[in-house]
Amino acid sequence: MSIHDMQICTGRANQPLAQAVATKLGRTLLPVNITQFPDSEVHVLIEDLVRHQDIYIIQPCSAPVNDHLMELLLMIDAFRRASVHAINVIVPYYPYARQDRMAQGREAISARVVARMIQQMGADRVVYVDIHAQATQGFFDIPVDPLTALPVMSSYFHGERFENAAVVSPDVGRAWLANRYAKQLNLPLVVMYKRRTGDGEVQVKEIAGDIAGKTAILIDDVIASGSVLTQLPELIRAGAKPPIYLAITHPVLLPPALERLNTDIIAELVVTDTIHVSEEKRHPKLTICSIAPLLAEAIRRIQEGDTMGPLVEGTWEFN
Repeated sequence: MSIHDMQICTGRANQPLAQAVATKLGRTLLPVNITQFPDSEVHVLIEDLVRHQDIYIIQPCSAPVNDHLMELLLMIDAFRRASVHAINVIVPYYPYARQDRMAQGREAISARVVARMIQQMGADRVVYVDIHAQATQGFFDIPVDPLTALPVMSSYFHGERFENAAVVSPDVGRAWLANRYAKQLNLPLVVMYKRRTGDGEVQVKEIAGDIAGKTAILIDDVIASGSVLTQLPELIRAGAKPPIYLAITHPVLLPPALERLNTDIIAELVVTDTIHVSEEKRHPKLTICSIAPLLAEAIRRIQEGDTMGPLVEGTWEFN
């Protein structure tokens, strides 16, 4: 258990989430003054004395991604220069996560660049939620806790109306995440196999698993343009019982995704508040589950030296 006092703070990316986490822990947010100069430069000032304290920065790097990332880096630097004991960076939505490898020559591995920047600025630990690629953890040389929203999201799908359901992975790459949900909910797993055509289009070539007559719960880590929604008719053709439910952790929700929700075959899109959803994105079919209890539990366990295993494995009992 740490002998140092702790402070929780946030940038401007998702202040409601940070406030909810602080409230869960019976704390108030540490005041950090973040301003923008006329030339768009960001200025960060810590307003209280924090020497020898354990700091928890909650800052998802959603749009504008680069602005929020820069805020995070400057906050880390400011705390390091203020002689804090430890800087724990909680990035519920990790930026550039989908750029985790070289898909072609002469291409930046941007997820690794972000990891290097966060580490070099002085972070002692990093926490993120449902990362796109598990290998991202290897980009860091400091402790990383790859949490999952599974306990929060799966609790929504417990109950009689989902007894005759199946968990669906939209592709092979998401099968590991969907399999966790299937085990937690005690439901069968279905995997969609896709292939990219010559003109760049993605087509579903095969659906593995028994979906006939079942309610489909499609699992994914992020919804941006909503291209996955165009694949849902294939599930109906394979025998899935309409309408279809979606459980997707990070709601980037670009305009095409919101438009694609306007179809009768979609019942509901269940997301978390890793990214703040503005009022103009609050679609009638959108349900938001808060991960504040998950992050609060993570902070408590880190501070008390308790195991993070249940939060990483998704076996933590969410109430």
